[in-house]
Amino acid sequence: MVLPGLTCPHQESANEVALATVKCLLEVVPAAVPGIAFLSGGQPGKLASARLSAMHAKSESMPSPLPWALTFSFGRAIQQPALGIWSGEETHREAAQEALLHRARCNRAARRGEYGAAMELP
Repeated sequence: MVLPGLTCPHQESANEVALATVKCLLEVVPAAVPGIAFLSGGQPGKLASARLSAMHAKSESMPSPLPWALTFSFGRAIQQPALGIWSGEETHREAAQEALLHRARCNRAARRGEYGAAMELP
């Protein structure tokens, strides 16, 4: 994924990241590759979802569909919020499970290009 460095003073929008990433991939990744799975790279879950969703939304406006599936290896992006809530406490188990399910639903929507910030509202 084409991202600004973490210490870069100007962080590009999800749409700008999506455009740069899709353009780069189209130039260098053969169409025969079945799929591309990005690591979250420590991105917050919401930002990872927004960027992936923007890539799929951008691809819809292109003359032809992307030749490969784009997704995230969402291990950390899905698990981190739930692990933070759970903190090993049995009393937090249900809230952590809900957080895990919520992130999974957001990332499913992102994979379809349907994720939006409104999904994060309670």
